[in-house]
Amino acid sequence: MFGRKNKIKESVADRIFLTGVYLFLSILLVAVLYPLIYIVSASISSPQAVSSGKVWLFPVDLSFKGYEVLFSNAQILTGYMNSLFYTIVGTLISVTLTVLIAYPLSRRTFFGRNFLMFFIVFTMLFYGGLIPTYLVVQSLGMVDTRWALLIPNAIAVWQVIIARTFFQTSIPDELVEASEMDGCSDLRFLWSVVLPLAKPIIAVLVLMYAVGQWNAYFDALIYLKNPDLHPLQLVLRNIIILNTGTGGIEASEMMERQQLADLMKYSLIVAASLPVMLIYPFVQRHFVKGMMIGSVKG
Repeated sequence: MFGRKNKIKESVADRIFLTGVYLFLSILLVAVLYPLIYIVSASISSPQAVSSGKVWLFPVDLSFKGYEVLFSNAQILTGYMNSLFYTIVGTLISVTLTVLIAYPLSRRTFFGRNFLMFFIVFTMLFYGGLIPTYLVVQSLGMVDTRWALLIPNAIAVWQVIIARTFFQTSIPDELVEASEMDGCSDLRFLWSVVLPLAKPIIAVLVLMYAVGQWNAYFDALIYLKNPDLHPLQLVLRNIIILNTGTGGIEASEMMERQQLADLMKYSLIVAASLPVMLIYPFVQRHFVKGMMIGSVKG
């Protein structure tokens, strides 16, 4: 009798509630997965099937023409390499600067931290505007250089707030005092103690900054004139515009070009999203923990 496991009997109301929860989550899962499946299916279907609306879940008339057209363009490879450079180097710069500004602001002994934090948060409410920002970038000689995509938006205020909160809650003052008694310098403490304990928040920062850098195209559109410096997103945008032009062509060619443009839209989404989807599994295990600990407490 004692070996028999006691099982709590659920009431009818509990069963109805759980059924409703599972039903809601199932609908939510379908709503999230369907667009992804549709985009992948449309990217490997024939242009005629895509433009005529025959694709709704699975591929129709299997075809890789969209990817063939994409990767036959020499600018695609150049755009990929540029985007990888901007993402890797830009993320490294952004994470480094964010940690270097967030950690001192998290220490109570840092003089004027509230004053500095006020001005940092102030930039979230007021923005100088596109023209003043362009004039600053131009005066620094960064127009039509890679630095124009790496330096002006290197630090995001929201990421600084998340990192600062993480350091406040995860790095106790007693640990800092103990290191000072042992003669440890601030930089040594940051490198040897803080960074190993900050893997969750670093994973969050890496993912946020990397996704932002990979998807960015507006700054490149404003600051870069040299096509050899264009990131992938700007190259794909130019390809879409080129394939949707209608000037000086016959109706049959215009229809074929429009069908190809419709197909390429889905191929572009898959091609542009794949690197980010490959990055996420490596930081996923730290991401949730870092977001929960680094979130702003009420």
